Amino acid sequence: MKPKQILTGMIAFLVGVMLFGGAMADGAAKNDDENNIRYFMQQPGAYKSNEAYGNNLEVGHYCQVGDARLYYEVYGQGKPVFVFHGGGVGSPYEMGQLIDNLRKNYQVIVVSTRGHGRSEIGHTRLTYEQKAEDMLTVMKEVTDEPAVLLGFSDGAYTAYKVASVCPERVNRVIAIGAGTLKPGFFSGDMKVDDLAKIDAAFIAQQKEIMPEPERYQEFCTNYMSFWSRMRVDSEFFNTITCPVLLIVGDEDDHAPVITVLAAHQAIPDSRLCVVPKAWHSAFIDNFRVTWAAIEEFMETKNVTGSKKVHYNEL
Repeated sequence: MKPKQILTGMIAFLVGVMLFGGAMADGAAKNDDENNIRYFMQQPGAYKSNEAYGNNLEVGHYCQVGDARLYYEVYGQGKPVFVFHGGGVGSPYEMGQLIDNLRKNYQVIVVSTRGHGRSEIGHTRLTYEQKAEDMLTVMKEVTDEPAVLLGFSDGAYTAYKVASVCPERVNRVIAIGAGTLKPGFFSGDMKVDDLAKIDAAFIAQQKEIMPEPERYQEFCTNYMSFWSRMRVDSEFFNTITCPVLLIVGDEDDHAPVITVLAAHQAIPDSRLCVVPKAWHSAFIDNFRVTWAAIEEFMETKNVTGSKKVHYNEL
């Protein structure tokens, strides 16, 4: 079922909604142990990590950024990889299978973005620049080494912005479900009460771990106001100079393939992977293909972008 059919009167975006996550990721192993955290619309049979990403206080840290404390967790050893989850109803735990695989060979820093999970909302107006500053501050606290940024949807746009404004801090970017974007493409309301009708357990969980649960609706309203104004065009993508792997599901209706292809054409040093039979959450719908692309991109020492082939515009 498509998100627009479910969220009547609500934007389908809700960056990170896992409506297609009910089908177990291709090739993933099941883990039926009880966990104290879930992602939005997590279905029985879906891959579940043993680690409570986003709610594991044993490895949790806080970083002050302006008027908000941001929460992050650190796993593994090696070159640093920062993981930025989706927004709205997104959470670090949705990225669990990717993190489980990455931490075997890398130091993985899992960030809860402003207003999500254990990170505070603050009172600063939400902007693209603010989101990048949040992540840069966390990055500088953890390491001086140029890092890999892996972002999904909202998190991918943040990774793009960080790579654009502070290229010396970024080794390469992996962006899932994020292409060119025009103002107004995402518009509408995001009501906490409506979300609770869809996944009451997730909303209750978020209210329990949020520092200011009484501001949940305020954040959702401001978040959607921000996204309705967002513009990310080819001119912006031209400013990203590091290697970028763009991943998109062939059935993604939040970041349609054509918008990701446009971003790929504009980024000088980029590669593109279109994941078959996958929605916005390509890493859940078809993990095997998604991980194969990421693993190859991560292990290649001297990454070169794909040749940009000119074509006739219709």
